[in-house]
Order: sequence, then structure tokens, then C-alpha cells
Amino acid sequence: MTTALTITPNNRLSEQLRDLIEERIATGFYIPGDRLDESELATEFGVSRTPVREALFQLEMSGLIEIRPRRGAIVKNLTAQQLYEMFEVMAELESMCARLASRRMSESEVVALRKAHDACEEARLEGNPDKYYQLNKVFHESIYKGSHNTFLTEQAISLHRRLAPYRRLQLRVRGRMDKSLDEHERIVQAIEQGNEVDASDVVRSHVVVQGDRFADLVSMMNNFGGEQMDNANTGL
Repeated sequence: MTTALTITPNNRLSEQLRDLIEERIATGFYIPGDRLDESELATEFGVSRTPVREALFQLEMSGLIEIRPRRGAIVKNLTAQQLYEMFEVMAELESMCARLASRRMSESEVVALRKAHDACEEARLEGNPDKYYQLNKVFHESIYKGSHNTFLTEQAISLHRRLAPYRRLQLRVRGRMDKSLDEHERIVQAIEQGNEVDASDVVRSHVVVQGDRFADLVSMMNNFGGEQMDNANTGL
């Protein structure tokens, strides 16, 4: 059976494939240790092997898979403890971006950030978590770039991509989109006011996954077939 893909001007075929495979990993369709065969994927999606190879390369760069000699692409295992630690680092990186953005963003960049927030609001009203996720990514990357620190921006984008399927999965928890949007509003207001402390603190709490939020995420992983995640050593 072939899965239809639609190419849009702002979304390359390889990026669509990457996003779809990310989603499958997050939902347990592919589990750690699964081999992703280029030929089989190309046949399934009705494309050549070139965009599949590009998508797999992007996924390897983000750390979701590893490409082994003679075995091909293998889905990497990620324990709950590793996931928690990565979100901890992500929260600190984004907090630093927000602190710098509140000082360095130009007026036009702040306006663009507000527009990105408004777009997320529209997706929430539609009740579309996947659309919200894509627009949420634009919102966060606006803050990264608003830091005007190229190295920091690169590191934040890289880790964001690594956590992409898990951030997407969080949005399926009941009420999470509403909560996320409320937090976005507080972030935008702090940056608009040039309040470095509030911007940093709100972003940190927005991103870090702990307590009930972490338990919900692990539960979602298990419900979608990610039973191989080891959640015994989280300490939460």
C-alpha cells in the first residue's frame, strides 16, 4: 500500500518523509531496534530512494536513528531517563535564548513572534495538534533566532529536532495545547516588555518536562507502543 505525499513550496519531500518517520517513532509504529529499509520506504511512499535517503540522513543527524554498516538505518533506543535529561538541557537552552531575545529582538521580530503565537491560537481552536506542533516550532525558532547568537541558535534547533517526536506527542495529552498557548502568551508579553527574568523563567517552565507532565509523556509512549522505554529510573 502506498502512502500519498503532497509536495508544497515550503515543504520538501525529504522533510515530509522525515516528519512522518519521526511521528512513527514517537507513536511506537517503529520501535527501538527496528530497521528502516530504504527500498521498502520508497515503495510505500511511492518515491525514489533519494528523498528517503535524505530523510534518513536528517533523522540520523537529529539522533533518532543510527545508520550502521551492512545493517542500514536502525531506530535508536532512548530511555525515559535520557529523555528527561534532554528536556532539562532543552529548557536551559531555550531559557537562555528567551533572555537574550528579550534584549536583542528588533521591533519587527517581536511583531513576527506575536504573529507566530496568533497562528498557534488558530490551530488550537481547530483542535489540530499536528498543525499546532508545526506552528509551535515556528514560534520557538523565532525566539532562538531572536537571541542573535548563532551558536546558541544552532544548538537549540539541533536539540529541538532531536526531541521533535516527543514534543509532538505531548500535545496529544488532553488540555496540553490550551496550557501551552497560555504559556506562549506569557512568553510573548515578557519579551515585548523586555523583561529578561520573566522571559527566561516562563520559557524554562514551559519546556522542562517533569512531574505529571513527564508521567503523562511516558504514559503516552507506552500507550502508543513504546513499551521498550525504560521508565524505572526516572526518580520522579
